[in-house]
Amino acid sequence: MRPTERLDFTDPLRLTFTAQVLAVQGQEVALDASAFYPQSGGQNADTGLLRWTGGEARVTDVRVVKGEGVVWHTLDPDGALPTPGTAVHGEIDAGRRWRHMQRHTAEHLLAQAFRRVNPAFEVVAVSMGSAECHLDLKGDPADTHVQAAEALLRETLGRTELTLETPIVPDHELHRYPLRREAKVSGQVRLVIFRDASGEPFDVSACGGTHVPRAAQCGPVVVLRTERQKAGLTRVVFMAGEEAAAHLSGLHRRMRALAQDFSVPVEGLPERVQATVEDLSAAQAEAERLRTRLAAALVQAQAGSGPCLTLTLDPEDASLLTPALRQVPAGRVLIACTPDGGCGVASAHPAVPAGEVLREVLALTGGRGGGKPDLAQGRTEQPGLFARAAVAAVQARLSAPRGPAA
Repeated sequence: MRPTERLDFTDPLRLTFTAQVLAVQGQEVALDASAFYPQSGGQNADTGLLRWTGGEARVTDVRVVKGEGVVWHTLDPDGALPTPGTAVHGEIDAGRRWRHMQRHTAEHLLAQAFRRVNPAFEVVAVSMGSAECHLDLKGDPADTHVQAAEALLRETLGRTELTLETPIVPDHELHRYPLRREAKVSGQVRLVIFRDASGEPFDVSACGGTHVPRAAQCGPVVVLRTERQKAGLTRVVFMAGEEAAAHLSGLHRRMRALAQDFSVPVEGLPERVQATVEDLSAAQAEAERLRTRLAAALVQAQAGSGPCLTLTLDPEDASLLTPALRQVPAGRVLIACTPDGGCGVASAHPAVPAGEVLREVLALTGGRGGGKPDLAQGRTEQPGLFARAAVAAVQARLSAPRGPAA
């Protein structure tokens, strides 16, 4: 079967075409020509429609057979299938194609901007499968490098008219072009070049993807974050074009609403949020001090003459379990539980290891937990029984005869 003529190579803005069906297999059809971009190089496939006399079907996926050059179009299983030899009319989903062109163009230009900031920032992998695209770069770029690359690309897109060229050249002539990365294909190689009015190229790459005809049409390009993948490899997550503009606009709306709640201008949000965080931290510290004092008071209220204290917290005081256990008086043992099954043992008596007591009692009452000799916590299935069993376990240890002193 002869290769498919790639109309998307020669005209990325082309959204309609006519062709003939070469073959049908399953839900896929191969065409003698196609403007549908097949998924490749980190860029998703186009979708759209195929129409023919007496029928039509939605194109849901597109792939190309490497080495053969045949483009196969997956059709909606609920639709009809054309037969070999049928003339078809193809229509590309314009919005999807445009978003993909903006993403792919931004990927090329942002990669070049990082390379100009530092040649060590070499692209290892790319993905443009969603609005959040990414570059995986060698060299561990820092925030200052990210800002420099963003600034360089922003100024370039805003001040320089870069236009697209897509020549197809034999591989033995590639040395004449300043390729950003070594070409991974041989034979006839399609180049994607963005060149300024004086003829100086900003970026040259071997690529079969679709791109906007003028570089400025992929803007804005914004880096959202960086993610460390492993030593020497950093992922740069970015958005481009209409998707980036919509994202930034949404962020600004939310920031403006937040600024109104704080009664400050948007520019004053960072300082106001920082002050709020400091106030919250101070309030949390004060609340912790009060919780500790309340827990101490609750424990003190249980203090009698015996060595073993018990404390059953009210439901609204259940969060005081740990603070209360930390208030065990010297030489005493505290057993505490909550109505929902929280439980613990704190010991300041050398003959009573808290962790050992807790595990012994949970074996009787059901539950899980553990800890150290001075403090142990867990959860029990029978909080009422837990307190009684824990008291018995503590008393057994206190009444057990001690060995002779050394």
